[in-house]
Amino acid sequence: MTDTHDEIDFEIDPEDLDATPPEEIPSDQLSLLVNDLHVSYRVFGAKKVGHGPGRKSGLLGRLARRGAADPPVREVKAIKGVSFAARHGEAIGIIGVNGSGKSTLLRAIAGLVPPAAGTVHVASNPSLLGVNAVLMKDLTGERNIMIGALANGLTLEETREKYQEIVDFAEIGDFVNLPMKSYSSGMGARLRFAISASAVPDILMIDEALATGDAHFRAKSKARMDEIRQSAGTVFLVSHSLATVQSMCTRVLWVHEGRLVMDGGSREVCQAYKEYVHARNAQRKKSAAAAKKVG
Repeated sequence: MTDTHDEIDFEIDPEDLDATPPEEIPSDQLSLLVNDLHVSYRVFGAKKVGHGPGRKSGLLGRLARRGAADPPVREVKAIKGVSFAARHGEAIGIIGVNGSGKSTLLRAIAGLVPPAAGTVHVASNPSLLGVNAVLMKDLTGERNIMIGALANGLTLEETREKYQEIVDFAEIGDFVNLPMKSYSSGMGARLRFAISASAVPDILMIDEALATGDAHFRAKSKARMDEIRQSAGTVFLVSHSLATVQSMCTRVLWVHEGRLVMDGGSREVCQAYKEYVHARNAQRKKSAAAAKKVG
């Protein structure tokens, strides 16, 4: 396998290594079925890079360019024929190098990205939680909790009953009365997780939302994920931290260049991925040393 991305966030959290692996919750009932899924993006023209002066776009310039040829269109195949089934009670990690298609796969399963081919069948509507999930930064944490909980399907009465529980879980204290734009990235991530998990969704999808939390918050998140699975829910977790994935997931999908290259137990798949990354890094160092020697 080859990869063109230079950056790998290969994080290992020592505090997670001794964590108790999640309990297996056997079930024969499917919560989700992905069949030969393909996702493509169309990229129009070229993106300007750098800080040089941009071309002025006045009226005469726009008229002069009106007759120009259409910009080239490039198709990017982000997901290529992925198939798998998920059962109630499973906690499934999704790993891979940057740009491998992990987040795109999650968004396609959640119905936020239309498939170019293939199908996704779900037993209920998934709840997607991501680091960049949209909360209204100009509104207070209190208002975001009310809006987010209602959007997750809670009634107004249920939202009021769970309000303090969400605030306590997110550990934001009096900041709940301040606008979200005053929050740190960690506070925002904790609040997003607390809101998304408050409704006990049948399918909870977490995209790097635990990356900004400390060991204490990860322990609370794991307990919350276990509660969801005990209620016959299914949890998906995208993360670069193999230790976090191993401590929270019963099964792992390894995605590379848009393809599913391995699907199995968390320890087995994480070990294979770790060996691949180490081998790739060693090859890069060898190639760099050879290029330096020739130069």
